[in-house]
Amino acid sequence: HGALVVVADINNAGGHALAAALGPHACTYVHCDVAEEADVERAVATTLEQHGRLDVLCNNAGVLGRQTRGAKSIASLDAAEFARVLRVNALGAALGMKHAARAMVPRRSGSIVSVASVAGVMGGLGPHAYTASKHALVGLTKNAACELGEHGIRVNCISPFGVATPMLVNAWRQGQGGDHADEDQAAASEEEEVEKMEEMVRRLATLKEPTLRAGDIAEAAVFLASDESRYVSGHNLVVDGGVTTSRNVIGL
Repeated sequence: HGALVVVADINNAGGHALAAALGPHACTYVHCDVAEEADVERAVATTLEQHGRLDVLCNNAGVLGRQTRGAKSIASLDAAEFARVLRVNALGAALGMKHAARAMVPRRSGSIVSVASVAGVMGGLGPHAYTASKHALVGLTKNAACELGEHGIRVNCISPFGVATPMLVNAWRQGQGGDHADEDQAAASEEEEVEKMEEMVRRLATLKEPTLRAGDIAEAAVFLASDESRYVSGHNLVVDGGVTTSRNVIGL
């Protein structure tokens, strides 16, 4: 879409590889742990140094937390784990908004997009810490939109249903107690787990036929980042095939 992109992540090898694949003129990489304010500030500063402006920030970093059966129970809540999940998912997004706002306010324009979750829309769709963090992110989006709208800055979020990303597949594996004997078996099993997860999502969604993929969330992010959504702010764009709209208990 013509954007110049700065990828900010803790995965240096993956980040550099992605930047190289997209091309040195279109994309660069900077190391950034979103839970560390100095890293977030440096990522924004690097963007301003390279490009002179920041038009869009996409908060996409997130962790799900441990998925063992015991770890899922509120009765065995691990306070340190709870704090870690909120530090990445909620504080990380807040720090992104803070430093993006500082760059955007003087220009009186910009779009901040955060990736929340259906777990921030209703209960029972994620572990406790993750659910708390995503509810926090949806609320933060609305509050930031209230303030930053005065400066011409839009703030929105996206709430996906289950996309079969490595994070979700690994969580599935932890929940099943799986442990792979070798790399070939692990690769084959991962493909099977992706297929099983996608089938489960298809079964739960109200909307039939399409399979939810990462590209669908990317398209939503592009829409909220672009001028196509120039009058949309404080909105939670739910991309879930209708799963959170109702519970069809009478077979309509």
